[in-house]
This record gives sequence, C-alpha cells and structure tokens, in this order.
Amino acid sequence: MTEHKTIDETVRAVLCDVLGLKAEDVAAFDADTELFGALPELDSMAVAGLLTEMEDRLDIMIEDDEVDGEMFENYGNLLKFAEDKAADSISCRFGEEE
Repeated sequence: MTEHKTIDETVRAVLCDVLGLKAEDVAAFDADTELFGALPELDSMAVAGLLTEMEDRLDIMIEDDEVDGEMFENYGNLLKFAEDKAADSISCRFGEEE
C-alpha cells in the first residue's frame, strides 16, 4: 500500500464514504482543494470518523498529537499525511522483523 495512487484512491474513497460526498466531486479534488471550512460535511465530529476509517483502510495508527488543523486545510495536506503515515507504518513493520 505504499504506492501514491493506491493511497490517493483510498483517501478519496474514505472522503466519499465517511462524508457522503459524490465520487465524481472527490475525483476532481486536487492538492489545493480546501477541506475543513469549505466542506460543510467535514465538521469536528466527521474528523474523528475520517481518521478512524483512514487508520482501518491504510493499516496505520494516528496519534492525537499528530492531528492539527493544517492536516485538513486542503486535500494535498491530507494525502501527504496519509502517505507519510503509511510509509512510517511499513518501516516499523520491517524494523520489527529484523
């Protein structure tokens, strides 16, 4: 799950499923597409569901201190966070096996 495209597709699917957004609308998101404050569906309650679903689908662990407003500022930030967490998760798993 380290490929950019796979993580991108997963994050887009999570946004559709958790927020109830249309797939064609989410498919049009680019790195600069604003999220928190621009999407009425993305409120503080939805953030918790979004993070939980990302953890499940990407097999990552998100700590409370890693979550900030900048992460949800735009789609690019959210995707980068997911990619970084997935890369960290894989590194940790390989490190444990050695």
